[in-house]
Amino acid sequence: MATTRQAHTVWEGSLLEGKGVVTLDSSGIGEYPVTWAARTEPAESGRTSPEELIAAAHSSCFNMAFSHALAGAGNPPARLETKAEVTFQPGEGITGIHLTVEGQVPGLDEAAFVKAAEDAKANCPVSQALTGTTITLSASLV
Repeated sequence: MATTRQAHTVWEGSLLEGKGVVTLDSSGIGEYPVTWAARTEPAESGRTSPEELIAAAHSSCFNMAFSHALAGAGNPPARLETKAEVTFQPGEGITGIHLTVEGQVPGLDEAAFVKAAEDAKANCPVSQALTGTTITLSASLV
């Protein structure tokens, strides 16, 4: 069965001086301030950006897809930790996403882990939604 999730943003002012608030409607877990500066300047506590929200979505979706694939192949992971880095260049947009995954998977060697990670990267629904962006991956067992 298909599911739909909702979020909304209210923006006030111009791009450079304005500000907004993103609300996660479906879960009700929070409101997050967004600004142009949060996208283009060093990260600052208390503000987020569309790129950070994409990174959160991508890292969680990737871990779910990877965990499912590993378990389906008979090697359920003990732990997966994935960082997603989304690069934004003003005037160009999102120029790339890099996933870094470290895992603890009993019974799996490094080569099999990397291959399974590449497959998960290609098949994760968020990766598929972001096919217009270059997505790279580093994967290792710990």
